[in-house]
Amino acid sequence: MAGPTRGETAAGRPSRYGAAVPDPVSHGRWDVQRLLAPNPMWGSNGIAFGPDGRLYAAQFLAGQISAVDVTTGETEVVVAMDGPVQSPDDLAFGADGSMYIADLVPGRVWRRSPLGAWTLVSDKVELPNGITCVGDRLFVNEMKPDGRLLELFPDSGGSRVLTDGLALGNAMQLGPDGHLYYPHMVTGQVWRIPPDGTTPELVAEDVHEPVAVRFDQGGVMLVLSRGQAGIVTRIDLHGTGSRSLITSGLAGLDNAAFDAENRMFVSSYASGGITELDPDGRTREIVRRGLDGPFGVTVDLAGTVHAADHYRIADPERGAAAGADDGPAHVIRPFTHGITAKDGLLHVTSQYGEVRTCDPELGTTRVRASGLRRPMGICARADGELIVAETDTGRVLTLDDGDALTVLAEGLDHPVDVALDAEGRCYVSDDHLGAVLRIDNGHAVVVADGLDAPQGLAVIGDEAFTVETGSRRLRSISLTTGDRTVEAENLAVGRPPGSAPRTQPALFTHGMPGVPLPFAGLSAAPDGSLLLAANGEGTVLRLSPRAPREATPGAAPTSPERAQNRSNPTKGKRP
Repeated sequence: MAGPTRGETAAGRPSRYGAAVPDPVSHGRWDVQRLLAPNPMWGSNGIAFGPDGRLYAAQFLAGQISAVDVTTGETEVVVAMDGPVQSPDDLAFGADGSMYIADLVPGRVWRRSPLGAWTLVSDKVELPNGITCVGDRLFVNEMKPDGRLLELFPDSGGSRVLTDGLALGNAMQLGPDGHLYYPHMVTGQVWRIPPDGTTPELVAEDVHEPVAVRFDQGGVMLVLSRGQAGIVTRIDLHGTGSRSLITSGLAGLDNAAFDAENRMFVSSYASGGITELDPDGRTREIVRRGLDGPFGVTVDLAGTVHAADHYRIADPERGAAAGADDGPAHVIRPFTHGITAKDGLLHVTSQYGEVRTCDPELGTTRVRASGLRRPMGICARADGELIVAETDTGRVLTLDDGDALTVLAEGLDHPVDVALDAEGRCYVSDDHLGAVLRIDNGHAVVVADGLDAPQGLAVIGDEAFTVETGSRRLRSISLTTGDRTVEAENLAVGRPPGSAPRTQPALFTHGMPGVPLPFAGLSAAPDGSLLLAANGEGTVLRLSPRAPREATPGAAPTSPERAQNRSNPTKGKRP
């Protein structure tokens, strides 16, 4: 595969997956191409300018924080994913240059000193999100129903509640009048309260999906929308209260920061990157946007690729053709992981424990099942019946047209993905067991074991293909002989090389889904190609079969490289 210089993306910038990772390597059977350029960030959430003039961006999904030079676009990881912070959602800088971080899922607030020393400020705040500093004072709010807005005292570890009753608080800032302004995401309102307390005051209603309240250098209030259109609402606080809208087209805005020249920079939880946004809606890319995952991937009968990208469903191939970095999204779908296409519909699994059916043309969604324990891989039979891997319970389920759930198999270790062969037999990948299994009359029969954390799974003809995320390889398994072949290597899947694996996150903390488990999905396209979710770098890979070459007289039928990768089949075992 022809590609960029080692350690760089197709755009010539460092990859989030690590500076020494080469491009994918195919062993002769496939041509490999990226459908879009890698994403340097795992989403971008809270942003703030630091004392050094760089823009610091929290990446909730990765558990890391990067510093960006907004002039050059250079990006440096300053808080690595192996550090104490699990899920940084917002950040702010104190008067002494300390960085304060809202660690959302575990409910912690951290202080990182200018010298890099860590202090736990509080672990008594539930779902801390919006965080801001007023001189040497620190304020944080909670992203939950009936949330609180608190002042924290880093030196003593104490706190003081200013108010409660927030309907999902988020990014807040001190206004020119000396009040703290903050959104209620559920009710579409903006409120304010003096830093010393008293009764909160409603400032604005019917604001479009507010996620952050920000003031520019002139004291003008701007409210960012988390929706798909990327709306920013300017509200005149000093006169008539009139409003004007900026429609950026940046889906999933999360936060904004203004430099000394009053230039506005915005982040996106849905696609990452850093973008400069002009008052007239024009945009300039500072750090490339892209996919946060992706996780599951599927191809419909028209050949359109759809990626389940945690916060949305994206069409990466169509977006790249249009010159977009991240690809258009049908809809923003919270915590979408598994996906399959069938008869013009998209069926998805959600970390919320749901199975949904989406109609991309009508823009409608129907919840088919709920209350499941981390459903991940999903596929559809010819008659439309869905098969779902319920990972945390070790079960494989079926879901019929009437939304009735039936257990197809149980007692598995950690089923991740499911796939069907031409006869409708179900195959399952189990990354903890290290095996691909076939479900026969409710029993799991080992097709191949000794695999290295297999996740994404697809079947073409008499071959099963799986993504071994431990060794970062694509493996084929003959369903007739049991022979195995390494088809591609150096895949950017899972955590970056050299980073320590985390313990499995809790599925829900304070009602909030935890940071997702990586899921490197795989899907077979109608043309015989494979689509692979390279979730380590934020791309989708297409592996297209090469045209067969004419045999040379006397040549061996199999290359030595492929012969080396074959191993004996494993048959008839049960887990």
